[in-house]
Amino acid sequence: MAKLAIVNIGQLLTLAGPKRPRVGAELRDVGIIEGASMLVEDDRIVAIGKCADLQDRIEGAIQVIDADGRCVTPGLVDAHTHLVFAGNRADEFERRIGGATYQAIAAEGGGIRRTVQRTRAASEDELLSTARRYRDWMLRGGTTTLEAKSGYGLELEAELRILRVIRLLNEEGPVRMVPTLLAAHTVPAEYASRRADYVRLVIEEMIPAAASQGLARYCDAFCDDHAFTVEETRAVLLAAREHGLGLRLHAEQFAEGTGAALVAELGAVTADHLEAATESTLIRLRDAGVQPVLLPGSVFALGSARYPAARKMVDLGLAIVLATDFNPGSSPVPSMPFVLSLACVQMRLLPAEALAAATINAAWSLGMGEQVGSLEVGKQANFLIHEFDDYCELMYFIAAPARPRVFIAGREVTA
Repeated sequence: MAKLAIVNIGQLLTLAGPKRPRVGAELRDVGIIEGASMLVEDDRIVAIGKCADLQDRIEGAIQVIDADGRCVTPGLVDAHTHLVFAGNRADEFERRIGGATYQAIAAEGGGIRRTVQRTRAASEDELLSTARRYRDWMLRGGTTTLEAKSGYGLELEAELRILRVIRLLNEEGPVRMVPTLLAAHTVPAEYASRRADYVRLVIEEMIPAAASQGLARYCDAFCDDHAFTVEETRAVLLAAREHGLGLRLHAEQFAEGTGAALVAELGAVTADHLEAATESTLIRLRDAGVQPVLLPGSVFALGSARYPAARKMVDLGLAIVLATDFNPGSSPVPSMPFVLSLACVQMRLLPAEALAAATINAAWSLGMGEQVGSLEVGKQANFLIHEFDDYCELMYFIAAPARPRVFIAGREVTA
């Protein structure tokens, strides 16, 4: 007997398909069932189909929710966030509006280093309270699974403190979080003249500690002109791989030739940003099976017009992912629905492609494609009952204050 039945669903977008990330035309097949019902037992989906076909089982359900002809989609999966930090950089936002560049502010001691200073001074409880607030913002918009990075500690204990906060948030739920060590985010001020020493610290102390304590599933690094060199990044990622961590990389955000080839060489799971990536680089990523994680929120927030070449990536056959890049500097954007709108308007993705990139493909990029990201029998019942009838309205009504009903593991949750 099903415990929960969702009935009278106008559009049920299952995103059902092959057991791998979607590419090309597959991104446009969102598996729509009209006039649908879905049955849930405990935390799992046990049946999906037309209302008439499931009527006998619906009648035996303990709880029945009438979707009233609305649209139901999988919960959104945000595969790139910097969730845990102290303070904000609203004043730097104002400076950028006035003409200062992100790089110039960083060179003056602002940017990431400024957030590092504040985060180091914050207690674990303070970081937990602030991160909980941001998580709740994301949850209200329909994010049910997210990746969360460290990277604002840049010393052993501070990095581990951030990862412990992520673990605590994971334990309290309801949003499932995948932790990533980003100790190679930038070189901290005290190591400005001793870069090699900091890279050694990351390799010899931070990575082993995070891995041995089970605090990280992935390791990331920021490879770009004002961050880490390709050789420094290679050393960090090789060490992470030796300690059993999956690899992700901030690559080619500002400059061509800063890391994407390394991603392909080392077998990383994702290459994130890629605003400056060339077609030859994209082909190399495709051939290596790397998923591009595209972050249009950061392009928007920085006032840039250089969005990743998402349309070309789809046409080349890459398994694209969309994410917020939520952080206090370049992307104070916690809303996945807004990112979906940006992807359609600025990167010319079709609504179906954007939704697939923010659900099933994002789930595969986090190693969770067999558990979440689509609505299929046996998968966790993470889904949204939207306020609208047609899924395209999720992207069409830009920055709308709509709040879906959010279900995680078969239970309705609120923030």
